[in-house]
This record gives sequence, structure tokens and C-alpha cells, in this order.
Amino acid sequence: MQAIRPTGVENLLGEEELIVSKTDLKGRITYANDVFLRMAKYSWKELMGAPHSLIRHPDMPRCVFKLLWDTLQAKQEIFAYVVNLAKDGSHYWVFAHVTPTFDERGHIVGYHSNRRKPDPAQIERIKPIYKTLCDEEARHANAKEGMHASFDAMVGLLKQQGVAYDEFVLSL
Repeated sequence: MQAIRPTGVENLLGEEELIVSKTDLKGRITYANDVFLRMAKYSWKELMGAPHSLIRHPDMPRCVFKLLWDTLQAKQEIFAYVVNLAKDGSHYWVFAHVTPTFDERGHIVGYHSNRRKPDPAQIERIKPIYKTLCDEEARHANAKEGMHASFDAMVGLLKQQGVAYDEFVLSL
């Protein structure tokens, strides 16, 4: 698959619109609503079975996804501001709420995400933080080392502010 280059063109989610997707345990898309298809600019066929990371924007710190996966695997929900990359190179910001999906025995069988339009002021507050984290990731020899270093930087920021991640996100 050819890498998609960001164009800098931003698409805005409507005030009342909700992007919904479901994935299996490996993060492969098993469901996407029409809003997701329209914003990501992929067809249903292209998305089904594809990794959700297909829409990962290069300005999105990998450490946020590490936190997301760590939280989900601990059977907890997470909220996050995310910038996604559409198939045509445009991008769109969302406020994501991601939860594990459980079977009747309490085992995780997949994941469910609802995303809505974030407040523009919150995005302006998160952008410089994400840039700092991405810059930290880029300073390292490989992606894994960079992700761990930026994760440590993010944890340090939270400790400095004396808040847990959820409190931090909801305080923006």
C-alpha cells in the first residue's frame, strides 16, 4: 500500500455527527458507519478487515495509542483527542471514546469507538503537546524507542501537572 501524504486540508465533522467503528482484538475494522466512510474517504470494502491504524495521521503521537491499548487491555475506557488521515490526504480531528466490548463471561472480544467533533479551543491546546511528543519520537533510532521515550515524556507531563490522563484530557 502506498503511503498517503498529508495535504494540510482539514475536514470538519458536523456538530451532531458521530463516527462509529468496531474492531476485533487485533484492531482490524469489523464495522464502520457511514460518517466514518465519508470522513475517512474509504469504501466499506477497503475498510473491512483493515487495521484501524490505516487512518493514523503522522502528527498523532504513537505514545497516545500505546496508552489507549494499555487502557483497553486493562478493561477500561479511554477518551482521547485524535487527528486522523483520510485516504485523500486530508485530516480531521475527533474526540474519541473507546471501550472494550465484552462477552457474557467478561472477556474482551473487540473494541468500540465513538468519535465526535471536538471543541476547536481544545484542539489548539493539544496540538503543541502532540508536536512535542512527536518530536521526541523522531529523535530516536527506531519507532519503538521513540514511542517509549514519548510515553515517558507524556507521563512526566501528567505528573508535573498532578493529574491522571483522563483528568488531563477532560480539562483541556
